[in-house]
Amino acid sequence: MELGIDFGGSEIKLGVLDQGEPLRTAAVPAAAGLAGAAAAAAELIGADEPTAAGIAVPGVVDREVGTLVKAHDKHPALTGLDLVAWARATFDLPAVIENDARAALVGETAAGSAAGAKDAVLMTLGTGIGTAAIIDGVLLRGAHDHAGILGGHLTVDLEGPLCNCGNIGCAESIAGAWALRRDLAARGDAVTDVKDMLAAAANGDTAAAALRDRAVRAWGASAVALCHAYDPDVVILSGGILRAGPAVAEPIEAHVKAHLWTSSHRPAFVIPDRPDLSVLRGLSALAADHRSQRSARVHR
Repeated sequence: MELGIDFGGSEIKLGVLDQGEPLRTAAVPAAAGLAGAAAAAAELIGADEPTAAGIAVPGVVDREVGTLVKAHDKHPALTGLDLVAWARATFDLPAVIENDARAALVGETAAGSAAGAKDAVLMTLGTGIGTAAIIDGVLLRGAHDHAGILGGHLTVDLEGPLCNCGNIGCAESIAGAWALRRDLAARGDAVTDVKDMLAAAANGDTAAAALRDRAVRAWGASAVALCHAYDPDVVILSGGILRAGPAVAEPIEAHVKAHLWTSSHRPAFVIPDRPDLSVLRGLSALAADHRSQRSARVHR
């Protein structure tokens, strides 16, 4: 049994899981921070005794040190904090830390919507745009833990807005939920929430439809770049925005298949049954693997 804590951009999701299956889940606002996460986790655990913890953060991690290296404008209190030590002190559990998109990809390829896939990419659409890749069964991390996870910060518009990462025209600066809320507010629209924007667009609101279509092009351009870079069999679309289901997923898939290199493989597109649980399911698998590795070292 594992404890998963997902420090998302708008809320902190928590779960007690058994082999990737959530037994109980909870969520608190992101502003609750470490103290709120600790309190919610303690209540969630109750009488159960998880044997390892997995912690996901929306940015670059140093897995060896157990810290969040950088997540622009997200959870600044976590940056540089030893989260492995925090988990040990707070819950008396060994812990593993991972980027949230990588954790989501692990969850979906281990036992989710792309179970058994050896070559897959994931885009998680939420407050930001997270990405991850697995190639020939190996989770892509790179020499400095940056590989695969910055797909949302590929430039898709050379004349686009300045992103909070410092780059110009990132997909996230156009189609992350934070950017869409910014643009809705700037237009003075009555609609200020992304979910309501998508619903309004479907009901014929032309201003909402224009923002939706621009976002689809940004999401699609990012997915094309991921396919060109990693040549996957499967593209997994996850995150809170995917609660809209085919209304978001189908236009992205159509854009990708229309704009891929002519000889490129046209990958399958899948949406997790519960995109809000992708990260927690991955954390369960990562924590269980970490526990097994620790046990093997002890018994050598």
